[in-house]
Amino acid sequence: MTHPLTLHLGSFIPLSAEEKTLLVDRAKVRQVKRREKILLAGEVCQHYSFVVEGCFRLFGVDDRGFEHNIQFAAENDWIADIGSFHTQKPSQLNIEALEKSSIFQIKQQDLYYLYTHVPKLNLIFKVLIELKYIEIQNRVLQNFSSTAEDRYLAFLDQYPNLSNRLPNTQIASYLGITPEFLSKIRKNIQLRG
Repeated sequence: MTHPLTLHLGSFIPLSAEEKTLLVDRAKVRQVKRREKILLAGEVCQHYSFVVEGCFRLFGVDDRGFEHNIQFAAENDWIADIGSFHTQKPSQLNIEALEKSSIFQIKQQDLYYLYTHVPKLNLIFKVLIELKYIEIQNRVLQNFSSTAEDRYLAFLDQYPNLSNRLPNTQIASYLGITPEFLSKIRKNIQLRG
């Protein structure tokens, strides 16, 4: 049986049987309950997490206690506080499962070992991080130059399979609007379509 992690990473650059074995040996499977946090603000992010099944959110909490979603990750995607992971400084963010989930996690020292012993993975992770950077950069641009409806349409484009899986509250938090305003946007789009 093909391992989901080797299948995903091998889609960027094919991996040899030996490289796949090294990768699988360093990745640990974890079952996560809905609403379980795999990172709490104040902790150091110890893992890159690959989502096999389920959905997660990366979010921060402001001084007034409001949650702000920064990123979602579902099947065949990665989630981590990259800054905390690489600097080993406490995170200001949380990562929470929005659904019952199955993930593979790779610790920092194991990832660095893989970078050395499987150089292809160094290149693959460079591409993955660059793609995430582009997503964040586009999102920042949208936040100050797009309407709420345009941001919602961009969300649908970026996360096409999540609009029916996530509650309005989670999507609205990501868009920086109220759930009621999101309902109005959805209704307007439906009426035009």
